[in-house]
Amino acid sequence: MNIKKSILIRVRVAFLAIVVFAVCVAAKIGHIQIAEGEKWIRMGNEISFDYKKIKATRGNIYSDNGSLLATSLPFYKVAMDPTLARNEVFNDGIDSLAFLLSRYYKDRSATDYKRMIRDARETSKQYLTLNRKQINYQTKKEMSDWPIFRDGRLRGGVIFEKMDVRYRPFSNLSRRTIGFVNENGKGVGLEYSFEKALGGQDGEALFQKIAGDTWKPVFDANNIKAIDGLDIQTTLDINLQDVAETSLYRAMQQHNADLGTVIVMEVKTGYIKAISNLSSDGHGGYHEEFNHAVGGSIEPGSTFKLVTMMALLEDTNIELSDSINTGHGEYTFYNKKVRDHEEGGYGRITIQDAFERSSNIAMAKLLDKHFGTKPSKFLEHVDELNLSKPLGLQITGEAYPKFSRPKDKNWSGITLPWMAYGYGIEISPLHTLALYNAVANDGKMIKPMFVTSVRQADETITEFDTETLNPKICSKKTLNQLKLLLDGVVDHGTAKNLKNSYYRIAGKTGTAQILKDGHYEKKYITSFVGYFPAHAPKYTAIVLIRNPKGIYQYGNSVAGPVFKEIADNIYSRDLQLHLAMEKKPALEEGVFPTIRAGKQSELTMLCNELGVSNHSSTEEEWIRAVKNGNAVTWRKNAVIKDHVPDVQGMTLRDAIYLLEKTGLRVVHEGKGRVSEQSLSPGVRISKGSRIHIRLSS
Repeated sequence: MNIKKSILIRVRVAFLAIVVFAVCVAAKIGHIQIAEGEKWIRMGNEISFDYKKIKATRGNIYSDNGSLLATSLPFYKVAMDPTLARNEVFNDGIDSLAFLLSRYYKDRSATDYKRMIRDARETSKQYLTLNRKQINYQTKKEMSDWPIFRDGRLRGGVIFEKMDVRYRPFSNLSRRTIGFVNENGKGVGLEYSFEKALGGQDGEALFQKIAGDTWKPVFDANNIKAIDGLDIQTTLDINLQDVAETSLYRAMQQHNADLGTVIVMEVKTGYIKAISNLSSDGHGGYHEEFNHAVGGSIEPGSTFKLVTMMALLEDTNIELSDSINTGHGEYTFYNKKVRDHEEGGYGRITIQDAFERSSNIAMAKLLDKHFGTKPSKFLEHVDELNLSKPLGLQITGEAYPKFSRPKDKNWSGITLPWMAYGYGIEISPLHTLALYNAVANDGKMIKPMFVTSVRQADETITEFDTETLNPKICSKKTLNQLKLLLDGVVDHGTAKNLKNSYYRIAGKTGTAQILKDGHYEKKYITSFVGYFPAHAPKYTAIVLIRNPKGIYQYGNSVAGPVFKEIADNIYSRDLQLHLAMEKKPALEEGVFPTIRAGKQSELTMLCNELGVSNHSSTEEEWIRAVKNGNAVTWRKNAVIKDHVPDVQGMTLRDAIYLLEKTGLRVVHEGKGRVSEQSLSPGVRISKGSRIHIRLSS
């Protein structure tokens, strides 16, 4: 057994030796091919081969409702191997093919095309580029029926080289946010931020280099098939995007501004529903050149006063009804002057009025008085609000905020007072939006979102949830006071031109001078940021317009109208924002008229006069009615000192009396009985605070 095995092994070794020798001899005289790096040697002539990347088809980008925002469309370069067609097919079809090529491309005559193809065939040229112009899929189908081409790749020699071209169905709408990736792998926006998912995995195929430095694909068993990219679902509402961009564009043209930004965000989810960034081209046109919303580092101006008021209300004992002397519109801090916009100043006003009328002097004096010796304490609030660091967005290119610290060389006595009204600091518009959205969201700060999921066809690969940055930015009392301040800005403050009778807006105007080379110019960045409807916020938005020219230079007259135009459009389309009409109760036979709440002595007398049976279980002055068959039972409606009373169901006379008695200032709208109140019953109040009530029949 061992002898047989030994003989078999020797025979195999001898056979292999003969094969190796034959291969070496054959290679030397040029009868077979041997791989040598990226070259192949055949009959003494060098022919170059190389494995090249085959690009994967890029994934799609969708809007919130599934509309295509970006997709890859197949385009083709047309080439030909003129040696493959049989003589009969070639001779019968060459004239017609040349004519069709000339008619389609319009770059040379039919005679020239015929001569070019014949010359390539006679010289055995296996790859001829007919035209470098790319064709679409529909044209490819038509060309596939042309003479010679209709015989296909192997017998007609036609070569359609596929290449994907990125296409945006809505053209330049939200162009910078959607973004791009160039040939070097660099890019911006969602295309670049989600490159790993969208890009897929490139394949690899063997190509042969032929005359004219042209590469021809060659079938090879080792080719690696490309894996197509995944799709991403964005938060963008394409209809709202169109409205936002159109409104911003009109305002930019009207004011001949340098640049503008609009962002609309859903309060509860943080979904960015619309985002537009327009820059002037210097010739009256505007286009998306840079994403200022994400990458812009801008002095926020008066919109930052919300942070100042939040810190003051949280850490000091000030009340909104306290007064402060703002003087004649100019105040000096350490040889630097702070000015108010109002000519002649505001004099002595309440802190609430100071915010609503946007007094720089009041904010600077208050912050300097209460935090001047402990500026780091104020900056702790800034840090807790996530304003001093990037938000960690899903989109790359986020700007890093700029805040000076007491230990920095550039810190001085004026730094903190200037910071009080948004000067000397820089944050992105998205930072400001996230802050105001937190107020609208009952104190919960969430991260703005651009993408909800990564998908493959109908299958969800990755899903992104709303992320909380700060579950509670301040106390409930402070939050209610901040809402009151933002309501007041629109009701009778700097943005009263935005007030309307259909729904309520709350927010803050901003007007900041532009800093250039260390000096402030007589040019402004105007802004308005807020939420709506104020009683139950669903959307937050910010509008920022830089360097408007003409007579309008402030946030309320430049940025504010854009905000309102967008809000009006949303309100008209979103029926959920409309208050449902109260269903009038059907009258039952023998049942008394509707009695809800009021003063016990008056309601008891009224029921007795009408012959309605009524009974009381309380001695309280203010009561609420409870139906008990055909009778009324009176229950107490507690009124607690320094707390907001419940006036729902009361007549306007009773509601105003009770609210003003507790120190509140009342703003009302509608007719009938109170159906809504802006401050929740039982919440602690400060005297001089304002409450809004709505009445309905």
